[in-house]
Amino acid sequence: MSKFRVVAYYRVSTNHEEQESSLETQVSYYGKLIAEHKDWQLVKIYAERASGTQMKKRSEFMKMLKACKQGRIDLILTKSISRFGRNTLDMLKTLYELFNLGIKVYFEKENLNNYDKEMRTMMGIYAGFTQEESKNMSDNIKRGIRERMWEGKVCLNCTRFLGYDKDENGKLVVVESEAVIVRKIFELYLNGFGVCKIEKYLEENGIKTVTGKDTWSTSTIDRILSNEKYVGDVLMQKSFTEDFLTGKRKKNEGELKMYFIENNHEAIISRDEFTTVQEMKSK
Repeated sequence: MSKFRVVAYYRVSTNHEEQESSLETQVSYYGKLIAEHKDWQLVKIYAERASGTQMKKRSEFMKMLKACKQGRIDLILTKSISRFGRNTLDMLKTLYELFNLGIKVYFEKENLNNYDKEMRTMMGIYAGFTQEESKNMSDNIKRGIRERMWEGKVCLNCTRFLGYDKDENGKLVVVESEAVIVRKIFELYLNGFGVCKIEKYLEENGIKTVTGKDTWSTSTIDRILSNEKYVGDVLMQKSFTEDFLTGKRKKNEGELKMYFIENNHEAIISRDEFTTVQEMKSK
């Protein structure tokens, strides 16, 4: 049977507190406590002198949360709720996240943990509040984007868009050093190269992706060959965020209205070439 992977967290915020209960004393105490349980395995003791109001400024606390997200911890021991954090909303948010990760947090002084009914009630109230707040924010953002689409204003992210960038006014502009790669991909396809052969050609010739990688994927090449932006057009809302909580995107298959703008920006590929490629792909 595998052992519970246990850590302890202890924090003091003033010199007076440190004199009364030194970090060294607490580290020794938790080390002995964990050793007394045969089914517990000590992973680490996180101890620091820091304010309890701002979690991001507590380096040991943030290291502990990172280890939790990496799946390295099952149980966190801490002296009291106030030692864990004094910002109620931040503390409940963290406890809620740890609960969803399957990690128990035990508070010695209060004899409570984040799986107890009282704590789960508080976390549930917090989760409901933040979920509604997040939904309202998400809805407002979506509404603003769709209003701009309806007005014919392009809403695009160009951080990973081979061949284009945005100028100071948000207009798509050609990046010639990348545009030559796009033209080569279309040229190869028109000459009978499938996406697998194009992938091989690009890698053998040391041509990097838009993110600077040496390896290409056939799906990336296929998307480039199908992207209407390379002839200067824009079709907006081809996909949408299906769930604001997960951020998961879904291909728009008629659920929402799409917006098409022709000749929106400078083309990289001629319309005849693009049309021919789409006809070849459909076959």
